[in-house]
Amino acid sequence: MKFSNIAKSLRESFKLKKLGTFGGVFTPDVLTILGVIMYLRLGWVVGNAGLLGAIIIIVLAKIITIATGLSMSSITTNIKIGAGGAYSIISKSLGLEAGGSVGIPLYVSQTLSAALYIIGFSEGWVRIFPHHPIVVVSLAAWFVLLFISYISTVFAIRIQYIILAIIALSLISFFLSPNTPQQHIVLFGNFEDAGFWTVFAVFFPAVTGIMAGANLSGDLKNPRKSIPVGTLSAIGVTFVIYIALAYASALFISPHDLRTDEMAMVDNALVSWLVLAGILAATFSSALGSMVGAPRILQALAHHRTIPFHNFFEAKTKDNEPRNAIIFTGVIIAVSLVFGSLNALATLITMFFLITYGMLNLVVFIQQSMKIISFRPTFKIPRIVPFIGGIGSFGVMFLINPIFSIVSIISVIGIYIWLTKKGLSAEWSDLRGGIFLTLAEQASRIAAKFPRNNIAWKPDLLVPIEDPKEWSGSLLFIRDITYPAGSLYAFTIKTNDVSKTKKELTELIQPLKDEKLLVNGTVIEDNDFLHGAKLVIQTLQGNVFHPNTLFLTLSNNPGKDFIISELVYQASRYNLGVLILKHHPRVSFGIQKDINLWLRDKSPNWHLAILITLQLHLNWEGKINLVTVAEDKQTQKRMHKFLFNLSEQTRLPSLTEFNVLVGNFKDVIPDAPRADINIFGLGEQIQFDFMREITELSNSTCLFVRDSGFESALV
Repeated sequence: MKFSNIAKSLRESFKLKKLGTFGGVFTPDVLTILGVIMYLRLGWVVGNAGLLGAIIIIVLAKIITIATGLSMSSITTNIKIGAGGAYSIISKSLGLEAGGSVGIPLYVSQTLSAALYIIGFSEGWVRIFPHHPIVVVSLAAWFVLLFISYISTVFAIRIQYIILAIIALSLISFFLSPNTPQQHIVLFGNFEDAGFWTVFAVFFPAVTGIMAGANLSGDLKNPRKSIPVGTLSAIGVTFVIYIALAYASALFISPHDLRTDEMAMVDNALVSWLVLAGILAATFSSALGSMVGAPRILQALAHHRTIPFHNFFEAKTKDNEPRNAIIFTGVIIAVSLVFGSLNALATLITMFFLITYGMLNLVVFIQQSMKIISFRPTFKIPRIVPFIGGIGSFGVMFLINPIFSIVSIISVIGIYIWLTKKGLSAEWSDLRGGIFLTLAEQASRIAAKFPRNNIAWKPDLLVPIEDPKEWSGSLLFIRDITYPAGSLYAFTIKTNDVSKTKKELTELIQPLKDEKLLVNGTVIEDNDFLHGAKLVIQTLQGNVFHPNTLFLTLSNNPGKDFIISELVYQASRYNLGVLILKHHPRVSFGIQKDINLWLRDKSPNWHLAILITLQLHLNWEGKINLVTVAEDKQTQKRMHKFLFNLSEQTRLPSLTEFNVLVGNFKDVIPDAPRADINIFGLGEQIQFDFMREITELSNSTCLFVRDSGFESALV
């Protein structure tokens, strides 16, 4: 009979589509936790640490997995978890990029873990049958495991029931050891082979594996119920087993034998071959759990297009089996078995598991800290639990191997950056926006306790826009005086066609958002532009993060001058600086290089002008000309000194030039250096005709500036 016919016949025997708590979560978790380290390394731990020392190590290791299990249980009662287990949880909380950056290494770890477990199985087999070639044994085990996982998940789980029974019998055989109990149990060992944390690092992988069931989340009848119950039950049962095994080891075997004989459990059991069978069963079941779980993580990653060839790996059969992902995973494992030496990757694999644990705890801790109403799990845990789980996971990483910890973290960050550039989109909302809003709100509460000072000044502009279609030219200039740290709050007033105006405003400010500037825009429904603008100015001043400068444009229509006068008055009432731009219709902003800053001796209104000049210089990379006017030749030297001292105090660029023009102000304007913009102070009384005339006389676009009194160019 052909392989395909055998597979089809077996699939017909297992029509159950979904798994329950015992078969889908508890059994895979227990079999992954009770692995080869339990048989071959727990005795070594007891021999070095003593009974109480070993119990302390077991408890410390279990604290991390218990905290992670509780966190996972809590969050799975709050969201509808999809396929991929931990990947699904992290993706739905922190976005596909974060989920993928953890999910991809987790898939690789699960896949390579299967290869490691197969090698462990093969080494155990060769101990019993030393004449069997280890490569042949490995490939034979791989074929059987692939066949089982290919048939169906239910078939794999049924096989695991048999393995669970074998492991249970092996443990009973050891607990019924015929040895005479030790007269004196060593409570605290001397750690002769290694220090405490090294022994801890050797043991810790024994308690991992709590996500074997969660990885099958897409195959569970009720993951919201099964994952918490199955995971916590598995952690509790295996915790009791490890403590009992530590006690039995200390009771029946001498510390010397525990440290020097890795097969001590076999040699001191009632029925030795049952323990050997248990070792083979444990490694076989761990490999099977990884070969069943890894393809489902790959399929979930492909479903959200986080990996190449996603269409191929996303495919499922009508029986809900990711066959393409299973075959691909099997091939990777086979190549690893034949050509790869995986011992060096064993530590890195553990790192990726710990990162996943840490991220899961972090997700729960963040949601608890945000105190959002959407996080209302039916299984509630104290906030200290995910905190301990997260700190413990990342701490243990560095205890085990600092270098591999750094490598794994860099790998996760690199994958995150790569996925961010892919522009992934999910059908759900995640927490990222809420997290930053919560941080901003917390920061605003702290900031409100302190006065806004001029040391941290940056251009935060409030921009009334009468018609978005006429503002494209001015917007480029706004970018140049706000980039990179400033912000913009633009608004317009409209009584009809609000949705159309909103679209026009959004399109207008989008280029600034693309420049990574903080930009907000809104349409205010009001019958009168001036009335609506006044309301916006008054309302925004109640916010912690409010604009500090009003930006206006001066048109050629004198009929609108009254609106500007009123808005400037409102700005002075609410401590806003003022910028009024008069755009030259022909010259515009020239080549956006040189800046003329006009200053008057003893005028207090120059701080904002200098700050805006420096912002322009930062983005235009041109030259600053300080310009002033002297009444006669006698005062020219004093005015030059005034400009020099001001330049020194405000730390203007070293190439700044000083220009003192002698004569009447209007007459000398054409004699000023050529510039792409001229910046003037704005007097207490706004002279609109004079401002328009200066624009023509200087043959350039002009900016008129008034301080609010809260800026300082000297700090």
